[in-house]
Amino acid sequence: MVIGSDPVAMPSWAWERPEVREALVGRDMGGVFRAMQQYGGLSQARIASATGLSQSRVNEVINGRREITKLDVFERVADGLGIPAESRRILGLAPARRPGQRDPADLSAYPEVVNVYRDQGFAREEIAAQLEITSNVDVLAIRGLGLLGLNDSLLRSRLTGGGPTNVRIMLLDPDCEATAARAVEVGESPQEFAAGIRMTMSRLEGLPGVQVYLYDQMPVWRVIRLDNVMFVSTFGTWEGHESAMYKIIATPRGPLFHGLMRHIEALTTPPAATGSAEHGKAER
Repeated sequence: MVIGSDPVAMPSWAWERPEVREALVGRDMGGVFRAMQQYGGLSQARIASATGLSQSRVNEVINGRREITKLDVFERVADGLGIPAESRRILGLAPARRPGQRDPADLSAYPEVVNVYRDQGFAREEIAAQLEITSNVDVLAIRGLGLLGLNDSLLRSRLTGGGPTNVRIMLLDPDCEATAARAVEVGESPQEFAAGIRMTMSRLEGLPGVQVYLYDQMPVWRVIRLDNVMFVSTFGTWEGHESAMYKIIATPRGPLFHGLMRHIEALTTPPAATGSAEHGKAER
């Protein structure tokens, strides 16, 4: 089928709607097609013409009877529908190439970093919006007070209000040497610093679906993983919420997302040698 030459488009504001962003994050092209119908006024026939798919396949995708899974088809659909650069990145696709432009190298074809924020405050609304459509949460922090331990913490209201079903929280072991070292690094007493960790641990007790793990390494990364999206910052002589923050999405062989996930799995997986209690899991 010849791909239609007439341009198709959807208003720029429509790409920012929560249900459209949710469809992009989940690579749900049926949701994208429905949005193109609703906000772009496209018929199934026009979508088929623009993307090089048959109308019957477009119908099946829209009605959830078939999925698009191949990268080259995602590329063709994105090109045909004129999906903008930011939305392409959420899908895990490179920006549209100009005629005659060479294919990018493998890694640059899958850009992971889709946004950068000055600090957590500038990402707060986007994190909250993403959390609303998330089932699996991982949080790698030190004390986690600003994220979980206080009533107005960034993530707490969602976790206590029937939110995500699987939540893993990794906090620094209050009794380890790294806790004392970190306390000195930020100018607090070890006792006060450890008390903050214990406070968060106590505030997480009894929350449904929440598992708490303790680690004993000097903290480097601060990670909020919401399904296939991560908000990542780092620790230095500053607190984690003061660090610049990167929004990272899962892409094929993307080293950042997959590398951090391997680190998270290492912190939450019991050692093969013991096979008993979960490694690092806080005792209730």
